[in-house]
Amino acid sequence: MSAYQDSIAGVAQAAAPEGRTMPEPVEDTRQILAAIDSPADVRKLPTEDLARLAQEVRELIIDTVSKTGGHLAPSLGVVELTLALCKCFELGRDKIVWDVGHQAYAYKILTGRRDRFHTLRQQDGISGFPRMAECPAFDHFGVGHSSTSISAALGMALARDLARENNKVLAVIGDGSMTAGLAYEGLNQAGGLGADLVVVLNDNEMSISKNVGALSSFLSRKLSTPWLLRLKREFEAKLRQIPRIGEDLAAYSRRSEEAFKSFFTPGTLFQSFGFNYLGPIDGHSFEDLIDVFEQVKKLDGPILVHVLTKKGKGYEPAERNPTYFHGVGCFEPETGTAKKFGACGLPSYTDVFGQTLCELAAKDEKIVAITAAMPEGTGLTRLRTELPERFVDVGICEQHAVTFAAGLAASGYRPVVAIYSTFLQRSYDQIVHDVCLQNLPVTFCLDRGGLVGEDGATHHGAFDLSFLRHIPNMVIMAPRDESELKNMLATALSLPGPAALRYPRGVGVGADFSGPARILPLGQGELLREGGDALILAVGSRVHPSLEAADELAAENGIEVAVFDARFVKPLDEARITALAGRFGHIVTVEENALAGGFGSAVLELLSDRGLTAGREVRRLGLPDRFVEHGAQRALRISLGLDKAGIKAAIRELLAG
Repeated sequence: MSAYQDSIAGVAQAAAPEGRTMPEPVEDTRQILAAIDSPADVRKLPTEDLARLAQEVRELIIDTVSKTGGHLAPSLGVVELTLALCKCFELGRDKIVWDVGHQAYAYKILTGRRDRFHTLRQQDGISGFPRMAECPAFDHFGVGHSSTSISAALGMALARDLARENNKVLAVIGDGSMTAGLAYEGLNQAGGLGADLVVVLNDNEMSISKNVGALSSFLSRKLSTPWLLRLKREFEAKLRQIPRIGEDLAAYSRRSEEAFKSFFTPGTLFQSFGFNYLGPIDGHSFEDLIDVFEQVKKLDGPILVHVLTKKGKGYEPAERNPTYFHGVGCFEPETGTAKKFGACGLPSYTDVFGQTLCELAAKDEKIVAITAAMPEGTGLTRLRTELPERFVDVGICEQHAVTFAAGLAASGYRPVVAIYSTFLQRSYDQIVHDVCLQNLPVTFCLDRGGLVGEDGATHHGAFDLSFLRHIPNMVIMAPRDESELKNMLATALSLPGPAALRYPRGVGVGADFSGPARILPLGQGELLREGGDALILAVGSRVHPSLEAADELAAENGIEVAVFDARFVKPLDEARITALAGRFGHIVTVEENALAGGFGSAVLELLSDRGLTAGREVRRLGLPDRFVEHGAQRALRISLGLDKAGIKAAIRELLAG
């Protein structure tokens, strides 16, 4: 039984739907946490109360995330670290930047958001990531993508120095984020400047999945495992018991250990960047953490504190399976079992992609799959198992992934780069310069294209159609269903140059994709519904809602709307679109991408170039020119008019003229 399960044993339970029970701690189970409204309150606590406070914080995180979903394991792993930072530093005045930020739940709870924590990741509730607008006093930098913390914190440190202030600036970065080049660019500059900056390396051997690469091996626990740390403390205690010379021997032991570490531990690497390296230390020991951070407060210059933590700490299911509980949906807190809410049994688009890629790779030995630290999230686990020699996880290195793929393609292979749409943004120059300029056959598979839901603005795939469409040589496709996804992947892999295939988060519509994949005619769309009153030009995930809207308009109002699935955003099916546009005075384009530069813009450009704008009204539906906040996918689509009701309303307004 986990610490959390122990803590809720015997606590009154409230009935939940379908006979399930939810943990409802009695009023006094979080007595210490109830009095914590800011980090200043933590500083006032006796050190002996911190362990109980850590337990109460974990209870609240588990209880809340079991209902809202979220990044559970990362936040559970840094509870003691967060409390130690609150205890030792004057947070608010001292600034802290959390890398990625998915581990900052305890920080949110302790910085005045405890009473709103139940709204985590819900529409109009608090974000799952630090946001400056949400809490200006304590969220000093907005995050959501990895490896930005050191650079941002260094900028804050320089700003402090220019303003002649004397606060501390800290960056808390995981070892997974340390696989990205941006982190080392920041380290290099900070060390070169001799900046007064504290970097806390949270080493749990994980990003989302198990870390990969030579650096991960270098940061391994061979010389820094918890048992070795315990052995060191016990050995020093024995030395101190020796009469007269015990303290001198213990001090000599510590000096010898530091010399040994300088040759054989990550201290070598960070010291070469000009950092004073402290560690490794037990990230779940308040004694060790507070001792080191109190020393750090007195030091100047670049300092790196290497902290060892366990992802999912304090909740047995998350400790056993930190990858699953990295980002998890609703679950039963007593067991960790996922809750089922009307499961439809349909595969996700991610699953369809993964299955199709395995089928195609089995027939073509030139196909190589590449992911940036997300084999599970991108659907590549099956291929990793079946064809491990043709699976590459590069770590959190999207830029490297793209240029690495370009090298494979230049050597006659067919690399498939599977990356979430929001993360592909990080490799824009490599797509332009290394792939498209050379017209290399790299296939980009963009999962989570469009609105992703509760992770919010940092994770919506809002811009890929816009930032890819203007690059020469790029082909862009978006499937309306599972079968089209299968066919489009095969089509992309048949092309002589680069192609991008974007598909949404979530399950498909139930289309049969069991047959063999077929190659689609390049740049050819499909008229799915005839009509005489208006025309909908739709792409990707918005094709089926457009069809539903057209059917209901016909049934409710007798309005007959034609629906055309463009399939290809680039090249457009210019012949069919212009022919259809010639028949209609009212046209609606529908996409789940930014309107600026997206599919609708491409249609308007085509109509303008062909002299077809006069006498026609065109309404573009898509994502507005602002960052869309977090909330359930369905709720966000309704609010933005991208569901069938919104499409119907747009048609009615257009016809009402």
